[in-house]
Amino acid sequence: MKGLAGKQTRGLPVGARLKCADNTGAKVIQIITVPRYHGVRRRYPSAGIGDTIVISVKKGSPDMRRQLFRAVIVRQKRPFFRADGTAVQFEDNAAVIVTDNGETKGSEIKGPVAREAAERWPRIAATASIIV
Repeated sequence: MKGLAGKQTRGLPVGARLKCADNTGAKVIQIITVPRYHGVRRRYPSAGIGDTIVISVKKGSPDMRRQLFRAVIVRQKRPFFRADGTAVQFEDNAAVIVTDNGETKGSEIKGPVAREAAERWPRIAATASIIV
């Protein structure tokens, strides 16, 4: 199959705090907005596995804090279903900071990465150590 089959469950609304799964110096990040999200009136924008988000660094190195970056979600606690019917759920919510054209800012990714995010972002797949 090509692309993302089925509808992905969006488990992370605006304001959610996530772990940063790379070695850029950020530890805790918060979702500011979800670009290209088209929802319903008065509904909070939310994001799921493989989505691009704009984040603010809340905890981390002083040169990273209080700055806005783009990131890609690689893990979410909320279960999501794959096309074959299996449900996948992770222990935490995590994202990887990327540049505007999809290159990873860090040189390594800690922990597993969802297959959906790895298929959509080839640079994340190349950097990831474990793809689930």
